[in-house]
Amino acid sequence: MYAAERHRRIVDEARRAGRVAVADLADSLGVTPETVRRDLTTLEERGSLRRVHGGAIPIERLEQSLATRTSRSTTQKRRIAGRALDEVPSGGAILLDSGSTTLAVAALIPGDARLTVVTNSVQAAALLADHPHLDLLLLGGRVRGVTGAAVGPWTTSLLGSLSVDVAFVGTNGLSLRRGLSTPDETEAAAKSAMVEAADRAIVVTDSSKLGVDHLHSFAPLSAVDLVITDDAADQADRSMLAEAGLEVVYA
Repeated sequence: MYAAERHRRIVDEARRAGRVAVADLADSLGVTPETVRRDLTTLEERGSLRRVHGGAIPIERLEQSLATRTSRSTTQKRRIAGRALDEVPSGGAILLDSGSTTLAVAALIPGDARLTVVTNSVQAAALLADHPHLDLLLLGGRVRGVTGAAVGPWTTSLLGSLSVDVAFVGTNGLSLRRGLSTPDETEAAAKSAMVEAADRAIVVTDSSKLGVDHLHSFAPLSAVDLVITDDAADQADRSMLAEAGLEVVYA
């Protein structure tokens, strides 16, 4: 069995069972515990699993801080963000969701861009505040410390009055069964309102989120106009996206 196949099976089992043990994986995969430990280390470095005593748990079980997520898969996120800039309408209006990949989009918006940007991300607003030609609107609401996102009734009420060209939305999970999903109910409500406010909804997400489900679904896949992800997506995830009939760019 090739390493890539082992990795996929380990991640699938972790997501199914909520946890995997080194000894059990060694038996089921027919490899040594040392090989399994190396595999778990690799998967942790990729941001797919978190090592715990005797095994690992899927990263989706943890809601990580924005700083932690920003430090993972940085090359992939920059490629995704670079491709996302091609979808920004000149002189138009966009919504920027909170999250590490959308923050990468904000970081790449040129200093001379003429654009209206609406965001609920404190960090994205800070990056864009000195762009002289931007019309920057920061949505109000309660700021979640773990993500830096403004959420709650103020946020969704403001979003309900907006109409923008494109919403760049992040997600913690994307699957055929649950569509787009995230762990927190208030962030789900804000993301849903962003999708509703936009003529086009573009999901920007690294491939570790594909095939993953979280507690709160915020949009069906039919509401998505484009998915931009990285080219590390495996064949199973690519087949899932094709089955959903989504337009996908692998950056």
